[in-house]
Amino acid sequence: MNTSQPPSTSQAPSEADSPILDSDRRHVWHPYSSTRSEVPVFAVKSASGVRLTLEDGRQLIDGMASWWCAIHGYNVPELNAAINRQLGNMAHIMFGGLTHAPAVELCEKLVEISPEGLQTVFLSDSGSVSVEIAMKMAVQYWHAEGKPGKQQFISLRKGYHGDTIGAMSVSDPETGMHSLFTGILAKNFFAPSPECAFGEPCSEEQIADLKTLLQSHHQTLAALILEPVVQGAGGMSFYSADYLKQAKALCEQYGVLLIADEIATGFGRSGRIFACEHAGISPDIMCVGKSLTGGYMTLAATLCTKQISDTVSDQPPFAFMHGPTFMGNPLACSVALESIHLLLTGDWQKKVRRIEQRLITGLERCRQLDDVAEVRVLGAIGVVELKQAVNMPVIQQAFVDAGVWIRPFGKLVYLMPPFIITDDELKLLTNAVFDVLNDGKHR
Repeated sequence: MNTSQPPSTSQAPSEADSPILDSDRRHVWHPYSSTRSEVPVFAVKSASGVRLTLEDGRQLIDGMASWWCAIHGYNVPELNAAINRQLGNMAHIMFGGLTHAPAVELCEKLVEISPEGLQTVFLSDSGSVSVEIAMKMAVQYWHAEGKPGKQQFISLRKGYHGDTIGAMSVSDPETGMHSLFTGILAKNFFAPSPECAFGEPCSEEQIADLKTLLQSHHQTLAALILEPVVQGAGGMSFYSADYLKQAKALCEQYGVLLIADEIATGFGRSGRIFACEHAGISPDIMCVGKSLTGGYMTLAATLCTKQISDTVSDQPPFAFMHGPTFMGNPLACSVALESIHLLLTGDWQKKVRRIEQRLITGLERCRQLDDVAEVRVLGAIGVVELKQAVNMPVIQQAFVDAGVWIRPFGKLVYLMPPFIITDDELKLLTNAVFDVLNDGKHR
């Protein structure tokens, strides 16, 4: 396929004629959607490179990397081969009392590339679950330390950590997606979203609220959990690495663990392998997922220090109390190993820097539009923040008509493309963003 050519936008058959979409409308409930939603759904037949081929033959350039995880694109020969090799041995075995080479090698590799001090890896199935595990790990650690009262958490406003009960309790309770469930969630503490922008220092005043919370409640706090440098689904904002560095120092001062949620930022997306590296800090616990398998299979991991894992293991009940059924799935571990290998041997820094520059250039003219509040770019993340929320049925159809797959939410139109995207494909994406917004097809 010549990926430098624009995607096909020829007239397609009516979506109403598709038996897949007809059955989908009758039986399938999509994420963050209503069964009576007017937001269109599009049936994908295949995917290769950075392009999705719809059942009706149209091709779309994917600007979302399948919710930020398909960093190598689709139908990647090396990743396909990794799964096929493993499939010939075993698709799955239970991880309780058994182990296998793909899981062991993956854990070794994660320890090797992660911030210093993270030595123990607990595998799971999804990002939300990895956050639940991190929270349970922190609580059980303090219980083993003889401080069972340390069961609460601090997180940041505009933060998002997942959709399960524990993860919801540390996601923004007002501007987030979970206000409906407030009554059943554990009561935690929230510091203001950092106002110091990425690349700028963080003043004492800008971190004072976090310091006050830690000072006032450290006796009941198990951990501070945050997304390093990039707040993802809660607002796509980029904050000062100096804030993160000072937050780590405050956690050490007040005896509170630091959990870094690197599910969205891990594996190069922010311009570093892990966003913590921007601040030169090592968290006590770190969650990874999404890009871990290059978007091929669901897999996540929670890493922690030996201090945490050994302390938990040395005290009753002498085990960490969690155990996913599909923990350490051999297929997922095998493809994750190959994905990390592809990333580390593929000059990913150069790719991300190129994407960053093209996003800066390509989205710049959006600043002139009356409906645009801000344009910001960091690494392979480009964000156009509007003054008002988009009209999803209208804007989603407009992007597909333009030959691109972009999935806005709220006031945000953003791009997180696969790292293999070409300059021409990036130009088509950024042109589509400008044209759709300029034509008012977001209202």
